[in-house]
Amino acid sequence: MTSIKLRAVVALFGLALVCAAQAQQAAAPKKAATQTKKAANSSPSAIAAEFEKFRDIMEDASPAELFEAKGEELWKMKRGPKNASLEQCDLGQGRGVVKGAYVRMPRYFADADQVMDAERRIVYCMVTLQGFKEADLAKKPFSSGSHTPDPVSLVTYVAANSRGMKIAVPQKHPREREAFNVGKEIFNYRAGPWDFSCDTCHGESGLRIRTQDLPNLTSKKEAIAAFQSWPGYRMTGGLMHSLQWRLNDCFRQQRFPEPGYVSETISDLMTYLGVNANGHVYKGPGIKR
Repeated sequence: MTSIKLRAVVALFGLALVCAAQAQQAAAPKKAATQTKKAANSSPSAIAAEFEKFRDIMEDASPAELFEAKGEELWKMKRGPKNASLEQCDLGQGRGVVKGAYVRMPRYFADADQVMDAERRIVYCMVTLQGFKEADLAKKPFSSGSHTPDPVSLVTYVAANSRGMKIAVPQKHPREREAFNVGKEIFNYRAGPWDFSCDTCHGESGLRIRTQDLPNLTSKKEAIAAFQSWPGYRMTGGLMHSLQWRLNDCFRQQRFPEPGYVSETISDLMTYLGVNANGHVYKGPGIKR
């Protein structure tokens, strides 16, 4: 049996576990509903617990590894109008150094005079070093169907080279501190037809939407959830997604206008989330529901 087929079998087994947990939860006695909100919110849902067991199984042979390998190939390949590789791209640790770069971004880059997250920086290098046009990369920036954009594979490769390292998003440069403060404002800004903000769902511990537990991203203890497992392979669609996609989708769910691809808005928001998660160990890329 090939490794891909094996992963498919494991995925189906895991989904069966999750579905079984959901059925078990639905069939629970009605008296369980009388539990206090505090008690209900202090313990994870049965579905979340079963999914965590499944995640542990899948992490040993994660489909994300396929995208890591593709990203490494793209990183070293000479491509674009300038027929150049990305091996001269500076991710903040020196030209061509990918090890430890992901957990130290977003950060300020003097050559661009901007604070950039990993994907934004990769796109910058694809434009300046390889000659690609940012407008072309922004036409289909997120995974869909059988299409995985090159920046998604590249950021997965870069992120994999920070696995097991502590998140250390810098705040030394004035522009980095400014990005944090703007990101905090974005996180707390309420607007749109539902008067939502990021804080509405992620500013309090113990909240849940349907079967999805919502981490409190303002808490040092839970803030790692914003970064953990991203980039991530989503089993529900069989697609690899980056944190750029996740945050963009959050804006969509709030019924906000979606930010432009690799925009300053997303980098600022990532800076706020990243600084909150500083000190936690990064374990991605991983598996997402």
